[in-house]
Amino acid sequence: MSVIAATDGTESANVAVAWAAQEARRRRASLRIVYAYDSDWLESRFDIGAEYLDVAESLAKAVVADARDRAMAAVPGLHIETDILPGHAIPRLLEVAEGADLLVLGSRGRGGFSGLVLGSVSQRLATHAPCPVAVVRDEASGDGPVVAGVDDTPSAEFVLPTAFAAAAERDTTLIVIRSYLPAIPRWLATVPMPADLSNPADDPGERERLEEQLAPWRDRYPQVRVETVLTHDGAAAALVGATKRAALTVVGSHGHGTLAAALLGSTVLQLLHHADCPVMVVR
Repeated sequence: MSVIAATDGTESANVAVAWAAQEARRRRASLRIVYAYDSDWLESRFDIGAEYLDVAESLAKAVVADARDRAMAAVPGLHIETDILPGHAIPRLLEVAEGADLLVLGSRGRGGFSGLVLGSVSQRLATHAPCPVAVVRDEASGDGPVVAGVDDTPSAEFVLPTAFAAAAERDTTLIVIRSYLPAIPRWLATVPMPADLSNPADDPGERERLEEQLAPWRDRYPQVRVETVLTHDGAAAALVGATKRAALTVVGSHGHGTLAAALLGSTVLQLLHHADCPVMVVR
């Protein structure tokens, strides 16, 4: 198994590297730290091109060496490899993510605006990477339950094994959240509604469907304590609220491409922008 941590030397990346080291330890996997650096000057016709490339390569080596030291400090004895990748970050990281078990990213990069929670590189990779992606916030903590957002699509079959395994590795509670009806608009608050819509927790049919999804994983991970939440709130709002006390939130993506990005944007991207804990997007 392999966990890949992308770094660029920023504080956000440093937090992600330390988190990736802990995750590799939990998974009994190796850690590979990579840094993609701009090599456009390689093709320059001017003499400064080669000099720039030498400096860029030296800086890249220093960045990954520092990241390796931080990972070793977080998890002494962990098997760690480092690589520097000439080229633009997004295509190079997409290449190395092929076949990886997990790609770990910081929430903000060197080129982002300080007011933005999620950098453009992290957003693109969370949307398009061929492997699961974890986006780690600067204030990441290892405390709290694991939260899983599930629906009635096939993506739940990828979310649940990941979430149960994460909860088992952390010896913590798993909170499974399902939003299955839209929130009632405020202008309808005074309109009488059917009794079975008043409290989603009292919907026996929906609860039974959720329990059927959970049953195989409860059997496989009997040591994991599971709490379920049925809500009429929007999925993004429910999940963001749950991240305030969570160690990790696991959600599913619906695939690749333009349509996948649109589906991701409706809930997962809101979560990536506003979550208070690391978010893992599984495929």
